[in-house]
Amino acid sequence: MAEELVLDTAIRDWVLIPLSIVMVLIGILRYFVSKLMRTTQSPDAKIIKEGSVVIRARNLRAAAGFIPLKAFRARKVYYTNEENGLLHVPKGQAQNPQAQMFSDPNMAMDMMKKNLSMIIPQTLTFAWVNFFFSGFVAAKIPFPLTQRFRSMLQNGIDLSTVDVSYVSSRSWYFLNLFGLRGLFSLILGEENATDDTQRMMQMSGFGFDPSKSLGAEKDGLDIVQHDWVLPKFEQRAQAVLRKRLSS
Repeated sequence: MAEELVLDTAIRDWVLIPLSIVMVLIGILRYFVSKLMRTTQSPDAKIIKEGSVVIRARNLRAAAGFIPLKAFRARKVYYTNEENGLLHVPKGQAQNPQAQMFSDPNMAMDMMKKNLSMIIPQTLTFAWVNFFFSGFVAAKIPFPLTQRFRSMLQNGIDLSTVDVSYVSSRSWYFLNLFGLRGLFSLILGEENATDDTQRMMQMSGFGFDPSKSLGAEKDGLDIVQHDWVLPKFEQRAQAVLRKRLSS
């Protein structure tokens, strides 16, 4: 049977609260450091044009039923024509985002700065937590959990007899690392540079391929079946008027 522990209030005052405050302050500091290290680049006109084309084609797909069939076909050919359509990308012109990044030193430097601004503070903070707070039982979750959560909540504590709802100081660090996204969005705004989950996902990829978006939008526009909704509106209005007149 799992043992019940009585947590000392000094652990709350000297471990739990300071660790949470330090994680918040480090996240805010990282945000401003990332803003200072960020280089201002003029946007590429080609990327802006391709993005606007994708948005216009997406609006055409969404509002296809509000224009006549002839107008829809003309717009569809204008976007999906194999010769000069706006959504058609020749095979030779498709760019590899990784090759594009390595050919642009500024893009590679920005990527390296972003990764360093994430890795260095995390490494130093984890070393600080592991040195000063290792082995502490910092908190207890007020609801029962299964044994699958033991490795996540009790990192650094090798006691199988302790209840799973107790959280170690090292696990509390990781919970703050990945769980403060909402607080940072509230303090710093939605477009902040402290989202470690998104940053780790970006480290696995090097860029955005606009040709894939154009091809996906072209395929989506090709399979759209036109259904003009205006005659249905007229029939519905006539039915409503007849019902009102009969009553």
